[in-house]
Amino acid sequence: MDFAIVMLSFLVIVLAVITINGIRIINQYERGVVLRLGRFKRTLEPGLNVVNPFFDKVIKVDVRTRPMDIPKQEVITRDNVTVNVDAVVYARVINPQKAVLETTDYRYATSTFAQTALRDVTGNFDLDELLSKRDEISIKIREIVDVQTDKWGIDIESVKLQNIELPSDMKRAMAKQAEAERERRAAIISADGEKAAARAVSEAASLLASTPGGLNIRTLQTLEKISSDPSQKTVVLLPTDLAGKLGSL
Repeated sequence: MDFAIVMLSFLVIVLAVITINGIRIINQYERGVVLRLGRFKRTLEPGLNVVNPFFDKVIKVDVRTRPMDIPKQEVITRDNVTVNVDAVVYARVINPQKAVLETTDYRYATSTFAQTALRDVTGNFDLDELLSKRDEISIKIREIVDVQTDKWGIDIESVKLQNIELPSDMKRAMAKQAEAERERRAAIISADGEKAAARAVSEAASLLASTPGGLNIRTLQTLEKISSDPSQKTVVLLPTDLAGKLGSL
């Protein structure tokens, strides 16, 4: 009887150890891919799960959105300008089974393919387009990468171009062009101001000429300003009618 109790206790302990070893806790942001004797068996959902500790292998996969930096790539644009471009890819696993079984390292595979797509797409644009159409280029890269990574159970949520590094001589040329553009705009603004001032003077002169006694009043105002100056001046006043007659001689 004692032997039977000992064996029963032993069996209970063994079963408890096996059960404990077979417990797998999957976090909310994870999924567990179960391989039984090397073959896919099932996918574990978040929470407490029990597997066979002897035959099952559990591979946890993070299903959160993960940013992946694309290292700086040297690209020759369509107009033969060499630039360095880098970007960031936002991706997440939507099929843990494919992510584990279809590629040895889905993160590295996604990043490598994104580098190739970045070079191919940006090389089809001129430099001006590359600088002004970042969103359009990012969308094209995302579409290309998403088609490929779908086979690996990866969804590409977005691609963002970060830095576009220009050659030093190109930077200097663009700076000179920007300075010339600023000077051109300043000249246009100054010319517009001169035109407005000349137009205002012309309108004022026409108004004074058409107003009886307007020129005389303006002359008196001018004389008043001159008389306030302490410097010595000799002023000769001619009546308007007399000045007109003298001018006609």
